[in-house]
Amino acid sequence: MVVRHPKCRIALFGSGFGLLILITSCISVNGPVMHPPSIPGASYVGADECSMCHEALTDDFHGASHARFNLRSEDELDMSCEACHGPGSLHVENGGEIPNQIINPGQNPAVCFQCHLDKRGEFHLPSSHPVVEGRISCTDCHDPHKGPAIKGGGTALMSENQTCFECHDAQRGPYVFEHEAMRDGCTICHAVHGSVNAKLLKVRNANLCLQCHMEVVNPMPNVDAGFHRRGRLSSGTCWSAGCHEAVHGSNSSASLRY
Repeated sequence: MVVRHPKCRIALFGSGFGLLILITSCISVNGPVMHPPSIPGASYVGADECSMCHEALTDDFHGASHARFNLRSEDELDMSCEACHGPGSLHVENGGEIPNQIINPGQNPAVCFQCHLDKRGEFHLPSSHPVVEGRISCTDCHDPHKGPAIKGGGTALMSENQTCFECHDAQRGPYVFEHEAMRDGCTICHAVHGSVNAKLLKVRNANLCLQCHMEVVNPMPNVDAGFHRRGRLSSGTCWSAGCHEAVHGSNSSASLRY
């Protein structure tokens, strides 16, 4: 939700003739305001009530990045769980047996988008993971109840890659000749939520490769130094001009060819 706060300014200007001009200008300031989701007929019960059945989740949640919200009601009721799952009184009264009495953000990304407005925009870019379409969910890649919410995040780059490999198994390898960029994580080349470029690429052309390979002026001594610029690259990118198509790794070529 976006709330507009009008602000008015009054300025007085004087001239040598003592003429006063009154100018009033009004502007609007936009800012996101997060409201917990609502469930008809339900009221808030607090995170302690949630822990009665979901102890494993609530124990880990104390160290999660989402726990920093520290949401509390006016009477100091801890609403951290219900900030994303909605008020839980009906869910508690019926022992969780009746559907639709608690919100599951894993089935509805709209709850996540209340705070992550930028990601909602990225998922509507020309190339994006199909979260809005409902084919995958935010929780396929993120664990909001534990740690930094990014599975395999932090310093565990290879674990981060494993999250991608759960769906993109063909890129897993191992390869005889690996692309060193894979050690730095898939996100070196891919904007994982959405991009204006095909295949979620951060950059659409050879400049993507040149972010790391700027030192390679002419790797082929018997070929003119301008070969790449005038020849192959005029026909496509590094990975589509017939040279380095095996960008994730190759079993036959050190130059990452198939």
